[in-house]
Amino acid sequence: MTAKDAQKLANSKNLDLVKIAPQAKPPVCRIMDYGKYKYELAKKEKEAKKNQKVITIKEIRLSPNIEKHDIEVKANQAIKFLKNGDKVKVTLRFRGRELSNISIGKKVIDEFKNLLSEISQVEKEAKLEGKQMIMVLTPKNL
Repeated sequence: MTAKDAQKLANSKNLDLVKIAPQAKPPVCRIMDYGKYKYELAKKEKEAKKNQKVITIKEIRLSPNIEKHDIEVKANQAIKFLKNGDKVKVTLRFRGRELSNISIGKKVIDEFKNLLSEISQVEKEAKLEGKQMIMVLTPKNL
C-alpha cells in the first residue's frame, strides 16, 4: 500500500499512521491511536517501577582497636539492616600509625564477618583502599 493510501485510510478512521520499522524496505507502518499507545506504555512503566525493590547500602564503621562488646553492638545493628534487606558496607578506618598494622584490622573484620555469617554472605571481600579496609555484606536468601 502506498503512503498516501495508508494516510487516507488512517484519516478516515480518525487514527494515526505510525512507522514501526522505518529502516525496512519498504517501511512498515501501523494504523493506531498514538496517544492511547503512549498512555499504555507510561502505565506499564509506572507499574514496573512500583514492583521493583530498592536496595540501599548501610555503612558500619569500625576501627582496628575496637573492643569486643563494641563489635557486638555494631554487629547487632548490621543484623537489623540485613533483616530489612539492605546491604551493609563495613568500613575499617586506619589512622596514623595504625596503618602499619593492617593484620590487626584484618582480624577485626574477620571477627565481624564471623558474627554475621549466619545471616549474611560476603559480596565483596575485605580489601584495603587507601586508609580504609572495605567489605560489603548482603543478606542470605533463606
